[in-house]
Amino acid sequence: MQELIERARGLIAALPYIQRFRGRTFVIKYGGHAMLSPELREGFAQDIVLLQAVGINPVVVHGGGPQINQLIERLGLRSSFVRGMRVTDAPTMEAVEMVLQKIGKEIVAEISRQGGRAVGLSGKDGNLVVAHKMTVVVKDEKGRRTEVDLGLVGEVEEIKPAVLGALRDAGFIPVIAPIGHGRAGETYNINADVAAGEVAGALKAEKLILLTDVEGVKDEKGKLVASLDAARAKKMIASGTIGEGMIPKVECCLNALGAGVARAHVIDGRIAHGLLQAVFSDEGVGTEVVQGATRPSVRGKPAAA
Repeated sequence: MQELIERARGLIAALPYIQRFRGRTFVIKYGGHAMLSPELREGFAQDIVLLQAVGINPVVVHGGGPQINQLIERLGLRSSFVRGMRVTDAPTMEAVEMVLQKIGKEIVAEISRQGGRAVGLSGKDGNLVVAHKMTVVVKDEKGRRTEVDLGLVGEVEEIKPAVLGALRDAGFIPVIAPIGHGRAGETYNINADVAAGEVAGALKAEKLILLTDVEGVKDEKGKLVASLDAARAKKMIASGTIGEGMIPKVECCLNALGAGVARAHVIDGRIAHGLLQAVFSDEGVGTEVVQGATRPSVRGKPAAA
């Protein structure tokens, strides 16, 4: 009986969030080692189906870093990263596309097993993600700037979300592989965090949620930052406190906020049902990224900082 009472309390506690977010769009980036655990894969699919069941429109953008690394190693290819971006030559691009298509089908199948309806697609489908070649400028220890050629890594030029609206209206959950195409037909590898942020901005999503392999953003002392505003985030990137793979995550959150997304979250995907905690509570998990001062909570009180 006590267990039933606790379940009822949990549902009641979630009610104001369900009321607020009904009809809104959440873009969720799914990746990292949360994709490798059968229990976490099942839990993620359950979370996505539940969000749709209560009237929220989830859009999933998935990565596949660990699986891509495994295939690249088996093929004898080399892989390197610059500011969290995988340098991608033509053979690596073939491996990336192969892995991401396979992962997309697996996510769709898991959502179906949990009672949902999903459709897998890439940025090539429906002209969803138009991209061009990305170059990155890095500084060495003496402050000298060097332009780095990342190969077939794409920078998003335009998101055309018509296909996502059609899927939503038909009751399907979009599951997007972060592959874009150029105007001359080129195929580009796009960082999944960046792709999720661009999609969220184009849809004016209520939330952008990035699932990661860490607790969230850490400060210079290694302590979790619960709420991070844009000014502090830029300073932490400049100082190196935020580095490597966390850079594109935080930058895409800032870009999404600038494009009209209400809130962005970097959460620990290794926590079972951490996605629901980020959605249906003020405390949540991980780091919330906001434009300015901490925003008020659903219940009208300041969110935890």
